[in-house]
Amino acid sequence: MKIIYWIATIALCAIMLYSAQMYFFKTEMVKGFFESFNYPTYIVIPLAVAKVLGITAILTNKIKWLKEWAYAGFFFDLVLATLAHYHAEHPIGLSVYAILILIVSYTIGKKIRP
Repeated sequence: MKIIYWIATIALCAIMLYSAQMYFFKTEMVKGFFESFNYPTYIVIPLAVAKVLGITAILTNKIKWLKEWAYAGFFFDLVLATLAHYHAEHPIGLSVYAILILIVSYTIGKKIRP
C-alpha cells in the first residue's frame, strides 16, 4: 500500500508542479486561458505559489491540518479546471485522471498514515 501511496502522491505533486511552472514561466499564455474561462487573471501567480506550498505541505507531512487543506485545495483546483475545460469544449481526460490520482493518494494516505 505504501508503494501505491507514494506513486500516486508523487504523480499528483508532479502534475501540480508542472502546472505551477507553467503559471510562472508562461504567465501570459495561462492568463489567456483564464480570460477565455472568465476567471480573473490576477490569481495566476498566487495560484502557482499556492500549488508549490501545497506540494510542500503534502510531501513534508509535518502539519496534519495543513496537509488536509493542501489536498482540499488541489481537489477544488482540479474540479474547477475540469469544469472550465469541459465548458470550453476542451478535452478533460488529464484533469479527470489527476482527480483520481488525488483520491488514491488521499485515501491510501489516510489508511497508512505515512
